[in-house]
Amino acid sequence: MIVAERKPFNEIKEMISGKKNILIIGCGTCVTINQTGGEKEVAILASELRIAKKLDGESPNVEELTIQRQCEREFVEEISQKIEQADVVLSMACGVGVQTMAEIYPDKLIFPVLNTISMAFPDEPGHFKEMCSGCGNCVLHEFGGICPITRCSKSMLNGPCGGSQDGKCEINPDIECAWQLIIDKLKKQDHLDILTKIKPAKDWSSSHHGGPRTLIIEEAEI
Repeated sequence: MIVAERKPFNEIKEMISGKKNILIIGCGTCVTINQTGGEKEVAILASELRIAKKLDGESPNVEELTIQRQCEREFVEEISQKIEQADVVLSMACGVGVQTMAEIYPDKLIFPVLNTISMAFPDEPGHFKEMCSGCGNCVLHEFGGICPITRCSKSMLNGPCGGSQDGKCEINPDIECAWQLIIDKLKKQDHLDILTKIKPAKDWSSSHHGGPRTLIIEEAEI
């Protein structure tokens, strides 16, 4: 899932400076699960803004709304009336959700409340571990299902580096050495010989070379 964290309150408050009608929109999927942009978080931010503005001698109209997904046109278009009535929309979604709304409503101020962090696995309640960088050329079959691009602090394709201690990363001892995990996994699978083949340097052309990527599924086109 996509993981995000909320921006500092003062930064959010500055975004709405001078605005009378404020609409805060949450997203009911990824950021709801990681407790940064769901219905509860929308209500908390709305209360904070109302209190802060009241202390400043202002009384803006702050409305709250949460839709199923901000990254899909059908859900965003359903709330067109609410968006048209707002002076500014605060989006509590990932960067994709914010940009989707900004594209559908080009005349409206659509501002991000969250900073998008990563694609992650909910390891345990409240703990999300980054697992994928979306590089566009998956090599998990060569590394026991563990991504060295994302999970190795040095993104090494030919490891280990030799600096880890007791299975912990030398750069950040709070995290596990990805290469220790890879080697242990391949040993268990009796597939360690796959590492004898030297991997070429990562070709980043599948990631962000030449601008944003587009996926077209012809069978789904109308």
